[in-house]
Amino acid sequence: MEFSSPSREECPKPSGRVSIMAGSLTGLLLLQAVSWASEQKQWASDGAEYGTIQANCTGTGIGYNIIRVPMASCDFSIRTYTYADTPDDFQLHDFSLPEEDTKLKVDTLIHRALQLAQRPVSLLASPWTSPTQLKTSGASCSLGLVHFLGQIIHDLSLARFLDAYAEHKLQFWAVTAENEPSAGLLSGYPFQCLGFFLPEACGQGPGSVALPLQVLTDPEAAKYVHGIAVHWYLDFLAPAKATLGETHRLFPNTMLFASEACVGSKFWEQSVRLGSWDRGMQYSHSIITNLLYHVVGWTDWNLALNPEGGPNWVRNFVDSPIIVDITKDTFYKQPMFYHLDHFSKFIPEGSQRVGLVASQKNDLVALMHPDGSAVVVVLNRSSKDVPLTIKDPAVGFLETISPGYSIHTYLWRRQCWSRYSRRHWARPGH
Repeated sequence: MEFSSPSREECPKPSGRVSIMAGSLTGLLLLQAVSWASEQKQWASDGAEYGTIQANCTGTGIGYNIIRVPMASCDFSIRTYTYADTPDDFQLHDFSLPEEDTKLKVDTLIHRALQLAQRPVSLLASPWTSPTQLKTSGASCSLGLVHFLGQIIHDLSLARFLDAYAEHKLQFWAVTAENEPSAGLLSGYPFQCLGFFLPEACGQGPGSVALPLQVLTDPEAAKYVHGIAVHWYLDFLAPAKATLGETHRLFPNTMLFASEACVGSKFWEQSVRLGSWDRGMQYSHSIITNLLYHVVGWTDWNLALNPEGGPNWVRNFVDSPIIVDITKDTFYKQPMFYHLDHFSKFIPEGSQRVGLVASQKNDLVALMHPDGSAVVVVLNRSSKDVPLTIKDPAVGFLETISPGYSIHTYLWRRQCWSRYSRRHWARPGH
């Protein structure tokens, strides 16, 4: 494989709330959401919970730099709630953060992560539903949109959320309009959801759905949108070139951000598979593919879950890179965790993806760090070892082997190969 600089993409840093997405792309950002802590005991400096945050967010860990925060409850909560559950309170007089937010999300998770982190950590928020009084269905789950008059109140509730967290000295980098709005169009959808529309911006009537194409081609609506959030759950049906690639072609200055992914969510899958190397490879393959098709960040759904894949009030259990067994005060780092390490640790904010001419069929991606050093991540999903030659016109070439079922990260300063280093993980037995 050989570096090919002409296809380099400029990547601005998400360093504020104004025009943070005005450029083309940014470096890879890994972010997490957590809700399992709602059943936990007090944190101890040597306990499993503290170790989980330390493993994910610190310099000795894998260094995540964004935390995704659910706005009110989601399926990975132990109950359903919003911040304004009082009937007919259209002025939001009773809007408040419950203890799930103030004691668990804010104090137990977010501030602790910010204290331990050795580089800046940004916050991303997503709502699952509006206050139920604002929905056409009157329920947090199943089919339902924000009714026409409720849209303004719902917008106000989102702003009140940001203000409430600001009182706890927390500012948000970004907010998505809704988590999976298509779910709000499905009758019988089992957990919190909300369909939405932008009638004034898109010229649609109440109950219509604003598609990204409609929004981004409307000058008035587009000025409120800085990016498009995507989930990975239908990637096996929709090729990246036809979805991510085409979206970038149509809207090259609009950020693409992968805002949720997990394994074990399909009905035919086992929720938790401890030690699954294949699930780690699924993560790396997805991240590399997303990077190659202009996505700037990739979100793992849960920071940690229990051995069942929860807690989850609707029993929508899935797998997680870290599994915490509270009964044993123990946590397990899964292969997914170490696969994520290759990206979160070695592709810092502000990196630029560069072209790579490759003859091998391995999954691979090349990037330049802000300091000018280079990084190549190589994933071999086959059982066979693959000879590999990395050529950099600035310094020369390196011959190596990509073992079967392995992932490697190659990092070097472009002035000389002597600063070359490698991080390697392989499936046991390889």
